[in-house]
Amino acid sequence: MTTPPSLRYNTEAEIQKAIETSRRTFQAGVTRPLAYRRQQLERLWKLLDENSSIICDAVWDDLRKPKNEVILGEIAVIKQDIAIAYENLEQWAKDEPITPSFLNRLGTTCVQRKEPRGSALLISPWNYPIQLALTPLVGVIAAGCTAVIKPSELAPSTAKLLADLVPLYLDPKSYILINGAIQETTQLLAAKWDHIFYTGNGAVAKIVMRAAAEHLTTLTLELGGKSPVFVLDDDANMKLVAKRISFGKTFNAGQSCIAPDYVLVTEKSEAKLIEAFRQSFEEMFGKDPKKSPDLGRIICHRHFHRIKKLLDGTDSSKIVVGGQTDESELYFAPTIVANVSVNDPLMSDELFAPILPLIRVRDVDEAIEIVNAQEDALALYVFSNDKKQIKKILDSTRSGGVCVNDTMMHVGELKLPFGGIGPSGMGAYHGKASFDTFTHTRSTMVKKLSVIGEKISEARYAPYSEKNLSLGRWALEPEPPFKKGVLNKGIKWVILAVLLSFGYKRYSSNQ
Repeated sequence: MTTPPSLRYNTEAEIQKAIETSRRTFQAGVTRPLAYRRQQLERLWKLLDENSSIICDAVWDDLRKPKNEVILGEIAVIKQDIAIAYENLEQWAKDEPITPSFLNRLGTTCVQRKEPRGSALLISPWNYPIQLALTPLVGVIAAGCTAVIKPSELAPSTAKLLADLVPLYLDPKSYILINGAIQETTQLLAAKWDHIFYTGNGAVAKIVMRAAAEHLTTLTLELGGKSPVFVLDDDANMKLVAKRISFGKTFNAGQSCIAPDYVLVTEKSEAKLIEAFRQSFEEMFGKDPKKSPDLGRIICHRHFHRIKKLLDGTDSSKIVVGGQTDESELYFAPTIVANVSVNDPLMSDELFAPILPLIRVRDVDEAIEIVNAQEDALALYVFSNDKKQIKKILDSTRSGGVCVNDTMMHVGELKLPFGGIGPSGMGAYHGKASFDTFTHTRSTMVKKLSVIGEKISEARYAPYSEKNLSLGRWALEPEPPFKKGVLNKGIKWVILAVLLSFGYKRYSSNQ
């Protein structure tokens, strides 16, 4: 990694201007036309397409992330989301008609209008500094909102590049990038927003929620947690199992919110799985992973020390693969720690590192019990061809998402909503879920100002009477759904036709 550039933080005045410009632009209706939204999505695509090389360089400077991981794990993901939004925008944005109830059937139209929420604040993390800043922005643009984007200062090369590129390609009055740290973020959070989208850790998420509560602002939280892996089939293809888990554990040096965090494995299979991991790591990174250009690095010294403390706190005799570190390079070797207890320091928090503890279990019931004793994770992984076992695990646990017989790949399927549950987050995005996140569904009823059908509504007007009450109940209360028959439905419609005729005759006689 090269020495990162000096990142200029925005001033208090610049931040205030950005907040006001974002709100004023939205109120002026600039972002509402579908043609404008399509244009900005196209411009965002061009930003990625025309600058992929310097984007890769910036992310390498921040994380020593390999080019393949940046192209496939960041740029391609955003492009896929742009394509889905662009192709489906008209369908997503159009009003959705709703069939009125019996009481309102005459002269009434009901629709769900899809309206942009307004001005949004996007706060993104450092681990996928391009994807996690710009994928939520796809939803903002598609929904017709404006946004202020605050990338992480811990990835300064990428943050500086975004500050240069975003106003060059996108409408600078609609989508504004702000750089800074705690002070600048605090100022942003103190403002009134129509939606806040935060990706990061749970401790900061609580600060974001408190800020949102001051203005009763809706928010999306994309967090993380300790994502478990079930490997309980003793006759499974351990080589393939280890290869797919290794991918999820070492991609971006394990610094993914959905990275496999620990493995639940039977004692019978543990030794076979360890050997498979050893072979998998060597195939991916060679005999000395430190020399491999395909293994990333930890983001900074603070996080290096956090991870090193966890690793030092475990029994060193249980480190069966890897374990080597080098702070000068922020390097951790891909590491397997065997026979870990649930009280081990490695189980105290999300690891965010290429370190994988293995926990021995007797059976699926014990594995489920261990997982349910942890907080709900963002992802859960099961390696099995036993459909009954898979169903039992899914029926007995909770997580944001699930991937069976692979790791992390479900997040790349952008037509699947991605989000957490409980401590791993709230809300979802990707594909249509991103559009929905930044869209307010405005329920709208339009009635004709006519006496047609008024007779059936007279029960709502004072003075009240038993007669009106009976009429109102007849019109409002449905038949029991478990007893409803065609005859009762038919009688209601005949009576409605008679009332309609009566109302029309009375209306005509008064003309």
